[in-house]
Amino acid sequence: MRTIASDRLLLRPWRDEDMDFLLDLESRWEVVRFLGAQPTVMNSREEALTSIARRRAIDDPIHGIWAITTTAHRRLVGNLLLKPVRLSAGEPSGGSTEIEIGWHLHPDAWGHGYATEAAAAVLDDAFGRGLTRVIAVTDPDNHASRAVCRRLGMTHLGRTTRYYDTPSELFEKLAG
Repeated sequence: MRTIASDRLLLRPWRDEDMDFLLDLESRWEVVRFLGAQPTVMNSREEALTSIARRRAIDDPIHGIWAITTTAHRRLVGNLLLKPVRLSAGEPSGGSTEIEIGWHLHPDAWGHGYATEAAAAVLDDAFGRGLTRVIAVTDPDNHASRAVCRRLGMTHLGRTTRYYDTPSELFEKLAG
């Protein structure tokens, strides 16, 4: 998987040695509470290693799940994904696969613009590789992620239950 750089950030593949950071990140309810219909906290280093292996297993020229690090100090600050979105049960799956972008950052990294900067870098990279549309699905109560979507210039398409078996606010960004 490729590495993507922005002015202040380096998005790189997850490594086994990142397990303690990932465990710290995803053992925090305030971080995972908006992830999926039934969010759960991570409880062990073994879970972290298994999760890192799943993140690294995405072998695609466009999609990926990256560790977000600061360029200056290589400090881990969060996670960013660009991958096919999971449809809710009963949703028709014909046609092209929709691609979602998502992020979650450590509370110590909140409020620095890292989510917006990391997502913008991945969107630029993906659109440059031929992707034409990306969506974001956010929990209706996740005002911070909805603000990131707006800062990215994403269009709010309203509420949907099409993804993750839960009501979400849907945003999209088109290439060009």
